[in-house]
Amino acid sequence: MDVNDFDFELPEELIAQTPLIDRTASRLMVLDRVTGAVKHRQFRDIIDELNAGDVIVLNDTRVLPARLIGVKEETGASIEVLLLKEKGSDEWETLVKPAKRVKVGTVITFGDGRLTAQCTATMDQGGRVFKFRYDGIFYEILDALGQMPLPPYITETLDDQSRYQTVFAKERGSAAAPTAGLHFTEEILQAIKEKGVGVEFITLHVGLGTFRPVSADTIEEHTMHAEYYNVSAHTAEAINKAKANGGKVIAIGTTSARTLETIATLHDGKIVESSGWTSIFIYPGYTFSILDGMLTNFHLPKSTLIMLISALATREHVLAAYREAVQEKYRFFSFGDAMFIKPHTK
Repeated sequence: MDVNDFDFELPEELIAQTPLIDRTASRLMVLDRVTGAVKHRQFRDIIDELNAGDVIVLNDTRVLPARLIGVKEETGASIEVLLLKEKGSDEWETLVKPAKRVKVGTVITFGDGRLTAQCTATMDQGGRVFKFRYDGIFYEILDALGQMPLPPYITETLDDQSRYQTVFAKERGSAAAPTAGLHFTEEILQAIKEKGVGVEFITLHVGLGTFRPVSADTIEEHTMHAEYYNVSAHTAEAINKAKANGGKVIAIGTTSARTLETIATLHDGKIVESSGWTSIFIYPGYTFSILDGMLTNFHLPKSTLIMLISALATREHVLAAYREAVQEKYRFFSFGDAMFIKPHTK
């Protein structure tokens, strides 16, 4: 399948640069996954689109302030280091800019020496492994020195760092926010519960590979980066019970969708308590084992994310909905509006 089949025209002015003051004030496009019918609503109307007995599944990962700006010890040159994956023993896989200045043995200092890092290995596409040294608690130092790793298409400064965290963020370890969850407040989650809808949580630590455009010519040639997930026994039981009783399982975001489908694929369509690494790549032709619907933001052209939602609602329906979103001037990407891919009901 050609990657260009998932391309679309997006005016640059539709890329949301800052979050709305009210998290629930975003617009909501409702797309029937079977018929392709579209409705235009506000995000707070999501409550009306859910039914008692359904369950929504949110990703409670917490974004690390993983962007560090340091200086090369030998020359004083400025180096940006983005933490991607903790390897243990204070070693991290990172993405470095400019990577050509960092070789094995290079030492970088941050915060006037409060934190230092020595390169121990090189990887593809600007990747480097660093061994960190410090006095104190690493995550406290990171909170003091690090910045939120906003996507490259966001060029405005984020004044309130908490706006790139969900209100339910708990398990630290993500390189990016699960952005569909940014629309929720505690009040709207409570209202959803009061309607009889289950609210459950999984953890998937988002890696930057999820958001990169596919560089291969065909989808089948693309390889996903592995990301760590964890699902509790409580969440697994709630999802299986809802499914058995005829309720719909709604993933909040592509990260929740990928986690659920990974586990269901491994366990004959059931969700079980588990943790591990997933590199599942979902695109049209995939048969969903557990998912009935999904809430998601509007994604980049030719990304694995638009391919995933096209697997759920067909490429034709999704691209038609995106064309309408552009025409109606919806806000795109991380701080933008939302789409609810709704289970079809007769």
